[in-house]
Formats: sequence, structure tokens, C-alpha cells
Amino acid sequence: MKNFKDKVVVITGASSGIGKALAFEFSKLGALVSLGARRIDRLEEIKKEIETLGGTILITQTDVSYEFDCKNLMERTVKRFGIIDILINNAGISMRALFTNVEISVLKRVMDVNFWGTVYCTKYALPYLLEQKGVVVGVSSIAGFHGLPGRTGYCASKFAIHGFLETLRIEYLKQGLHVMVIAPGFTASEVRKHALNAQGNEQGETPRKEEKMMAPERVAQILIRSIKRRKRNKILTLQGQIIALFQRILPEQIDALIYRGMRKEPNSPLK
Repeated sequence: MKNFKDKVVVITGASSGIGKALAFEFSKLGALVSLGARRIDRLEEIKKEIETLGGTILITQTDVSYEFDCKNLMERTVKRFGIIDILINNAGISMRALFTNVEISVLKRVMDVNFWGTVYCTKYALPYLLEQKGVVVGVSSIAGFHGLPGRTGYCASKFAIHGFLETLRIEYLKQGLHVMVIAPGFTASEVRKHALNAQGNEQGETPRKEEKMMAPERVAQILIRSIKRRKRNKILTLQGQIIALFQRILPEQIDALIYRGMRKEPNSPLK
């Protein structure tokens, strides 16, 4: 897929961060974008901006943890545009707490959004994607390649997404479906602000310096370029690439490296 003009792109979690950046980047390339997110007011603002720039856009209030919402997003997209060429499963939520302290409901909430949201959206988009020999993207994290302390639910959800998408790739190996997993690393966004604590409340403020992170616009550009090149897995940071490469060779050293890094976070749950 070298040319995105008039391609229909569905993006979940599109009200901010990477999802929002993807909406603008695809629109610049002439794609028809269908955005899903819980915050409809944010989507309305994005819609106005994109239409002002001459883009074509559809917005649908969507909580991906609900199967009906995911089905509705795909049905509205097909009703408006007739097809689906690309699905980007970007919606996600994080958490930050030791397993001994975290409530089970928090882990379930993270899994419902990250894993089941990906499953639901892919399930209802798949028939149209197969018709178009289209693309399914899972926006993941290095947490899907190696465990991160204090992020049990988040890591579990990302590992599950990887297994699901890897299997999907093999099942439709002969039918032209392109399946890609991308791991951006730490990106300037609201994901850490909305991360859940042990009781399921939003963290409220990020423990990291957002201004030093990769811009979501940069992530969007790399993601689009990776689709063009039919990448399978794309890890954006050198640290992430090192972890993925050496986790089987030097597992104890990688564990220690990750532990030290996560322990340095302000108010880290690690002692």
C-alpha cells in the first residue's frame, strides 16, 4: 500500500496523542478517516480542523471495551465510505501499581480496553479488510515484548495483543492481509495522566518528563512509513530494540536493567 489517497482508515483512541496525530497525517495524504474515541467533544474539534484543511472525516463515539461500540464504529464506517482499508487499534489505557496492591478490577479494565478492544474492532473490520487486502495495526509497547514492574495488567494486555495479531497474520497469510505491531516507546501523550492506580483512579500526573519524549506526530509518520514497507514488527526506540533482542540471550541482565529504570521514576511503587 504505497498510496493512501481515498483509502479508508479507521483509528481508535483518536481523540488525543498518537491517534489524533494519525488522523491528521492520513488526511494530509488524502485518506478518508474514521475516528473512534470516548470523548466526542474532542472528536468534534478534530473534525472541524480536518474539514477546514479539506479532509474527509467521520467520527463515532466509541468505548472499545464494549463490543457493540466497536461493531457500530465499523458499520458506520462502511455505511459512509463503503469499505475499510486500514484498521489501527490505537486505543489503550495503562496502570501503575504493584500486583500485591492492585485491585483485580483494574487489571480487568486494562484488559477490556487494550486486548478486547483490539479483538472486537478487528473482528468486525476483518471481512472488509480481507476484501481490500488491507492492513491491521496494533499500537503496542515494549511492554508487549518484556515485562515491566508495576505494570502487570498493561504488560499482560500487550502480550495478549501480540499473540492475537501474530496468529491472525498466519491464519490469513495467503489472503493478503498485512498485520503489523508497532511499539513506539515513551511518547508525549495523555496515557500516563490517565493511567490507573491500585484502586482504579486516574494517576492524574505523569511520572516522566513528557517534553523529552517522542512527539506523537513523529510516531504517526513512522507508522505510516512502516505500513508502506509492510513491516511486521516495528520497535521505535533503541532501548526497546535492545530489550527485544537480548531478552532471550541475557534475561537476568535485562530484568535488572528494566528494574533500575522503572525504580527511578518519581513515586515509583518499587522500593
